[in-house]
Amino acid sequence: MQTTSLALHTDKYQINMMYAHWVNGTHKRKAVFEAYFRKLPFGNGYAVFAGLERIVNYISQLRFTMEDIKYLSKQEENYDPVFLEELLQFSFQGTIHSMKEGALVFPDEPLIRVEGSIMETQLVETAILNFMNYQTLIATKASRIKQVASQDTLLEFGTRRAQEADAAIWGARASYVAGFHATSNMLAGERFGIPTAGTHAHSWVQSFMSEQEAFDVYAKVLPDQVTLLVDTFDTLNSGVPHAIKTAKKLESQGKKMNAIRLDSGDLAYLSIQARQMLDDAGLDYVKIVASNDLDENTIFNLKAQGARIDTWGVGTQLITASDQPSLGGVYKLVEREVDGAMLPTIKISANPEKVSTPGKKEVFRIIDPKDGKAIADYICYPGEEQPLQGGPLKLFNPLHPYLKKTVTRYEAVNMLEPIFVNGRKVYELPTLDEIRSYHREQMDLFWPEYLRKLNPEIYRVNISPAAWNMKQKLIAEHVQSTEE
Repeated sequence: MQTTSLALHTDKYQINMMYAHWVNGTHKRKAVFEAYFRKLPFGNGYAVFAGLERIVNYISQLRFTMEDIKYLSKQEENYDPVFLEELLQFSFQGTIHSMKEGALVFPDEPLIRVEGSIMETQLVETAILNFMNYQTLIATKASRIKQVASQDTLLEFGTRRAQEADAAIWGARASYVAGFHATSNMLAGERFGIPTAGTHAHSWVQSFMSEQEAFDVYAKVLPDQVTLLVDTFDTLNSGVPHAIKTAKKLESQGKKMNAIRLDSGDLAYLSIQARQMLDDAGLDYVKIVASNDLDENTIFNLKAQGARIDTWGVGTQLITASDQPSLGGVYKLVEREVDGAMLPTIKISANPEKVSTPGKKEVFRIIDPKDGKAIADYICYPGEEQPLQGGPLKLFNPLHPYLKKTVTRYEAVNMLEPIFVNGRKVYELPTLDEIRSYHREQMDLFWPEYLRKLNPEIYRVNISPAAWNMKQKLIAEHVQSTEE
């Protein structure tokens, strides 16, 4: 039986840990987790945070159904029926802070902070990472494509190659957040209000006795939405000439053809030749759309070759993030309750980059008021006054502490917004267009060297002296305890 409940959209070890805490009587202890990633995807200089809307909906509707409980009762762990009965009464009562969707984000800074009982904060880990990792990855990929085709129209065409329906729908949304103009997915259009776009398939042309008939019939039925796919047989000797004839017939009816679409072959050469043919026929207003396994690298190279393409239909490479299909975000315990007090905790690893920064943290974006550009992100503990009091702020690289900088004139913007407080939603979800607008504002905060596709400048992410000292203290304590 299928169910719409997402309570079991989690890993089994989460349920096992919840149960073990319950049996041990520690399930009500408070805990703080932070979700972040360690490495930027695609070799990019930034990532685009996305997925918050789905996380909010998930948390708001998080309940165990009777079907969920029946399933859990059949597990080999033989969970106590009293524990399962308590799950039936479960609802999230914790507090969540998060970056806003569309924000530019960087490695090792909290994107989402979850506070509550150890049981509820453990339960939501898997789903939060699932939603955050995928949508942030696709939004970042879409932003890279937007960067190389900033003046062109971008269409998301990935549904048929996506990893199932959820990926197609939410990937279309993430692409739109980062600047794409439309999607081919009608369900995403209906659900999120994203503009939809589409032409016709090769099968449309093949289903008629001639290419010309196929074009003319299509134009007759949809005279205001005519984009013709011209590469079914021979792009330059058949497709484009027939499209020109159809365009002329439309002109005689007071209509204008929108575009032709190229889906195979040397797109640079074909677009240049097709542009010349259209212009020579007095159809300079007809645009050229290109598709065929495009990504930011292909588009960049086609532009370098002088391609005359106005609109890009991007599918497989975007929706699957084919060159890096995972963001690798993590969710780490940073603070726990001990004898009624909240104490920072650290994860030690043989891999230095995996050593966590202990304690519940805030993220401030430090902005130069003179040019309105971001200087650095500053991670500190709540209650630290320095970022907000406007005095000199010392920035140093936590991996290379000798790299230091002091800023004296700056604005500090707190990047983590309260979303849920003690189980109550306090955040009004913005519209998708508001998210797109916020993303554009975020892009404008950064100098071009941080945004370029190849070898971007590394943006500073700094931690406060208090956070740095706490990290070193806990590392030293761990080393000492292992030596004794």
